[in-house]
Order: sequence, then C-alpha cells, then structure tokens
Amino acid sequence: MRVNRIALAAALISMLLSTSAMAQLLGRIFDEEEWTEQQARLPAFPKPESLVLVPMESVRTFEFRIDISSVDVGEDGVIRYAIVARSPNGGENVSFEGIRCNTAERKLYAIGRSSKSWGQAKNAQWLSYRGAGRGYQTELAFRFFCINTLTVRNSAEAVANLKRGGIEREPTGEGD
Repeated sequence: MRVNRIALAAALISMLLSTSAMAQLLGRIFDEEEWTEQQARLPAFPKPESLVLVPMESVRTFEFRIDISSVDVGEDGVIRYAIVARSPNGGENVSFEGIRCNTAERKLYAIGRSSKSWGQAKNAQWLSYRGAGRGYQTELAFRFFCINTLTVRNSAEAVANLKRGGIEREPTGEGD
C-alpha cells in the first residue's frame, strides 16, 4: 500500500511541476542516477541591447546587468548566464556563470576579455554560494532563479523573473 501512496504522490507532483523540476525532485527521492553536468557552451559576448539591469540589495556598490540572450536552463538543471558588473568608477567585469539550485552552488565558466571574447576559467569548480556573506550569486539564486531548491522551469521564466524584479511567490500568510 505504501508504494501506491508514493506513486500517487509522484503523479500529483508531476502535474504541478515542470519536467526539469520533477526530474530533480524524483532524483532526490529515489536517488536513481548520479548527476552529470552537461558541457557548457559559451554564449556570444554580451551586447548592450541584451543587458537587463538587475538591482542587487546585497551588493550596492556595483551595478549588475544580465545578458538575457545568454540565459539558459540546461537539461542538467543548471541555469547559466552572462553577467556584467560595473563599478562606480565605470570599470566592468564580465563573466559567464552557472547556478545549481538543488545544491546551492555556483560555478565560473569564463571571464570576459577586453577584446570582447571569453577566456575559460582555470580550475572551474562548483562552490557553495551560501555561508560567508551574501554575494550577488546568492541573491540571483533566491530572487530570480531558484524556487526553494528547484531551478525555474525554463529560460523564458528566468528572463521574466529578471525583468519583473524577482520570482512571483505565493503569499505565505505571514505578514504579506
């Protein structure tokens, strides 16, 4: 009887969640297969017309813009994006990064060069975005890309969240 309840619960959840979210959830429940990262393809270098300002509450000294044409939710559950961070004196850092919502990790894939090309990041590895301070990756995850530990359904949803100023969350009834 327990198996029937699990199957029923899985069926109900599948109706509510997207395919990638369901795969993440079922992978955790049944621990069926080990996660494999897909090969990240470097996007075109960001163009000014594709950049969307993303106000960050945690890092106010820099201005952050994401290239919405680069936003991609992979089959592996990683959301990848190109970001431009501009300092108050006009200096810019451009990078191509990824976020894994289900493990609360981030990865730097490439760094932008002044020639408007990408340089592969050396020793790129997954690092926690939780812990010491709240960096912009933490804020991107919580405000735009992750619903609890699940990645948004697709790139269009991620871009809509960026343009809207955050994920539309259900009211909790606690001071909403």
